[in-house]
Amino acid sequence: MKITKIEALANIATDIRIGAIEQVYEAQSGHPGGSLSCADILAVLYFNQMNIDPKKPNSPARDRFVLSKGHCTPALYATLARKGYFDKELLKGFRKIESNLQGHPDMNKVPGVDMTTGSLGQGLSTAVGMAIGSKMDSAGCRVYCLVGDGEIEEGQIWEAAMSASKNKLDNLCVIVDHNGLQIDGKVEEVAGLIDIKEKFESFGFYVLEIDGHNIEEIIYSLEAARSKKGLPTAIIANTIKGKGVSFMEGQADWHGKAPNQEQYEEAINELKLQLFI
Repeated sequence: MKITKIEALANIATDIRIGAIEQVYEAQSGHPGGSLSCADILAVLYFNQMNIDPKKPNSPARDRFVLSKGHCTPALYATLARKGYFDKELLKGFRKIESNLQGHPDMNKVPGVDMTTGSLGQGLSTAVGMAIGSKMDSAGCRVYCLVGDGEIEEGQIWEAAMSASKNKLDNLCVIVDHNGLQIDGKVEEVAGLIDIKEKFESFGFYVLEIDGHNIEEIIYSLEAARSKKGLPTAIIANTIKGKGVSFMEGQADWHGKAPNQEQYEEAINELKLQLFI
């Protein structure tokens, strides 16, 4: 069922954020910052845009999603559970040894995961392969790949980008979660990565730059990508690391650490106040 109401999608994004914080707190391990920054994008993809059916997770006709920044599974797992791929209770097992919900997604263990990821920079290459395969089979599916802005410092990203452009993969949409921070600090200071829009354009992409927390802009950009023919699309989604939790917002320290009980309660209370009644 496609959800079109903006407030409903915003509530889903907030619920994804709550689920992400709960998982990281329960495990006392994980990556909250980047999970919170991409929640709005995942809400729109899974509940408004993608052709998917949780009852048929392996349908050949389904759209594909590759979480190239594979450490942000708290957001992905919360999304998949909310969509109905598995019971929400399973989120409590996040990162525990007996659980299938490990720190990075495993396509062989988790329903709804289209590609096992974790080694940064490789997800776009697999997404390109999926998009080429869909073209060859005339399957008609779209492929979405979410990458981090720190991740795109990897050279393999740009090799994949060249291949996407060469093969005119208009069924491929790359979304850059541009929150400006990575584990070592500001992206522009770690590797001097600037002008991301111009870089993708120079590699032959149709590029859009949006507010990655504005539901309407996310929908518009994905619809524009769908209608663009002959070129792959890159959406530069400007986001805030730790979005929705005041003491996590814009703080690189929250890239990969868990909140204590007091911080957890504060974060959950803040997020619950953001829900539309």
